Amino acid sequence: MFESLSDRLGGVFERLRGRGALNEGDVRTAMREVRIALLEADVALPVAREFVDKVTEQAVGQQVLRSVTPGQQVVKIVHDALVDMLGPDTAELAIDVTPPAVIMLVGLQGSGKTTTTAKLAKLLKKQGKKVMMASLDVNRPAAQEQLAVLGTQTEVNTLPIVAGQQPVDIAKRALQSAKLQGFDVLMLDTAGRLHVDQALMDEMKSVADIARPQEILLVVDSLTGQDAVNVASSFSEQVPLTGVILTRMDGDARGGAALSMRAVTGKPIKFAGMGEKLDAIEPFHPKRVAGRILGMGDVVSLVEKAAQAIQEEDAERMANRLAKGQFDMNDLRAQLAQMRRMGGIGALAGMLPGMKKAQAAVDQVGGDKVLLRMDAMIGSMTPKERAKPELLNAKRKIRIANGSGTTVQEVNKLLKMHQEMQTAMKRLKKMGGLKGMLGMLGKGGPGGGMGGIGNALGGPEMGEMMGKVGGGLPGLPGGANLPPGFENLLKKK
Repeated sequence: MFESLSDRLGGVFERLRGRGALNEGDVRTAMREVRIALLEADVALPVAREFVDKVTEQAVGQQVLRSVTPGQQVVKIVHDALVDMLGPDTAELAIDVTPPAVIMLVGLQGSGKTTTTAKLAKLLKKQGKKVMMASLDVNRPAAQEQLAVLGTQTEVNTLPIVAGQQPVDIAKRALQSAKLQGFDVLMLDTAGRLHVDQALMDEMKSVADIARPQEILLVVDSLTGQDAVNVASSFSEQVPLTGVILTRMDGDARGGAALSMRAVTGKPIKFAGMGEKLDAIEPFHPKRVAGRILGMGDVVSLVEKAAQAIQEEDAERMANRLAKGQFDMNDLRAQLAQMRRMGGIGALAGMLPGMKKAQAAVDQVGGDKVLLRMDAMIGSMTPKERAKPELLNAKRKIRIANGSGTTVQEVNKLLKMHQEMQTAMKRLKKMGGLKGMLGMLGKGGPGGGMGGIGNALGGPEMGEMMGKVGGGLPGLPGGANLPPGFENLLKKK
């Protein structure tokens, strides 16, 4: 989402760093460019003006201009100001109350309320909460049925539908049902409109009076840009909002809604919808988002993605095989699948600091489609060929290329990548097994799991990136841990 803004700000700060010594004129010129970049990103004018004034005031101080690295100091000031604009801390849900805690989702029609209700319910269920969902939307055709279907998909209870019942009565019934059945959380999916009107607001107030929700979350489509801020402002004036959920944060919007939201409404962004899947929602971390915007990366989120993508039994199996120096095509395929579950090479490159070259390399080799092509080649091999790639002669390579819609040259490139990685696995067995593996993977290099994949696809930069993802987990910040399978095996060694 913030790619364009990140590129603009990156260019500004690169010029500042290149100057060495700075004077007040240099800083003010840079801040004018920052202001233009924010406005082009659709940040509200008052917010952009206040942000730039605040940063300029700090950046032209003698302490910054006389420092050894004034350019870096200015970047830090901008980073801290961005964090302050987005909200200094990650906002938690206030659901630690006498059950059931009521969460009410409000917003315009089409903002993604119903899907977000299911996503949030699924997330809370994973955290051990007993959740019930209820649809109060009696205006949109099949809205209640849609939530019932999503409830089945997420295995979350939904309130049975009673035809003709009005929102306030549904809220009363949902609250009573949740109390009787011992639910921890009750989620109310309210009706929307195509635009803000008083009838909608009156309905929201009536439901809130009955349900007395601990959280009233406004769901806003981030792709609507500046209009999203106007909608948030209208709702916050009439409904006691406690937070905001931004949907479609994985899209190509310019990011102005996210940057302006807290400053305009005074309410924190609590969650971000990152895709269509029902698990594509994550807490909004202001510091991490600010780091991504300024090209500092978001290594902590990357590690969390890796931990979620790696299944414990898969980690056990892979760790045992790597400890013995074994690595066949099935293992390579598992690594490719893991990378896809984490969002693909492009998504991973965007979360590591200084990885613009790696992202360029991803685009050059065809983006994340290259992972699918490699998987297709492995899928065209027989089980025996996957276990023993050395069986692949010229005739078999032609068959695999034809079966996967690729060329013999691409098959050869895949085999060379596997051979390098297999050699590295055998070498690490002599270097001390798993502990040696972790050290080598953390450094990237031509071999070593994901590091080898990245190196073969896009050169040293991508190799370094994928090496960090594949095995640098224990050394990364934020208290990240290894997947349980690896952790358990390390204890045994």
